Amino acid sequence: MPELATQVETYSAAIAIGGFTVRLNTTDADFFEVLQARYAGFVSNEPSAAFELDIDLCPPECATSNPDVRVTFRSGNWIMQRGDFRAEWSPAAGRGRIRQTATAYSTDSMLRIVHTLLLAKSGGFLMHAASVIRNRKAFLFAGESGAGKTTISSLAPADATLLTDEISYVRNLDDRYLAFGTPFIGDLGQAGENASAPVAALYLLAKGLSNSIEPVGAAEAGRAVLANMLFFAEDAEMVRLVFQAACEFVDRVPVLRLTFVPDARVWELIR
Repeated sequence: MPELATQVETYSAAIAIGGFTVRLNTTDADFFEVLQARYAGFVSNEPSAAFELDIDLCPPECATSNPDVRVTFRSGNWIMQRGDFRAEWSPAAGRGRIRQTATAYSTDSMLRIVHTLLLAKSGGFLMHAASVIRNRKAFLFAGESGAGKTTISSLAPADATLLTDEISYVRNLDDRYLAFGTPFIGDLGQAGENASAPVAALYLLAKGLSNSIEPVGAAEAGRAVLANMLFFAEDAEMVRLVFQAACEFVDRVPVLRLTFVPDARVWELIR
């Protein structure tokens, strides 16, 4: 008598970031709990998703020490890989598969890559920047490591909403730029709020002896936006779209230099 196939239960977590929902499927109950906890606040009950991704877990020894990310487009599929994961995603089918170590860090990295690809098609992007909502307006803060992204976030007044102190999520919707909260954790050690608001300004940070704001020329602003964008794809068309998105953003959103003393009074200048 033939043996009956054992049905394996699949656990599904729909993660909604920036208006895009990605459904993550796993057969590992423990890792499902990890995902639920890691993306709490961004777990969606929506039945539809931009795409689904099946997660196959591998033991820690399957990872290599290669820290470099490589993203290529071959035969209609995006291939995303680093030492701790390899994913293949078909935009046409809306499905993909990732083989990764059993850490949310690997899933986080993969999700960031996927969202850069989703955003590029609509003039949006991910940026190494903090972002905060105050008075129904979003403010972005970018700069080199140590420039003060985490500091400016921690100094925000009580009526401000932290979207992120690490990776800002910017979309071009209805002919305006919106910043969205993300679950990607920075030095503050906390995820952002699942909220959004129109972008009022991008501040390029520098620490100084006093608080001041000055305008930044279009060329410098464009270079700064491009330097802080997250993008990994080795694809000429996608690179063109990202460059175009940076140019359009600085043409329509004020980019200013904010020199500040690490003191809460700096927020008196941010309007």
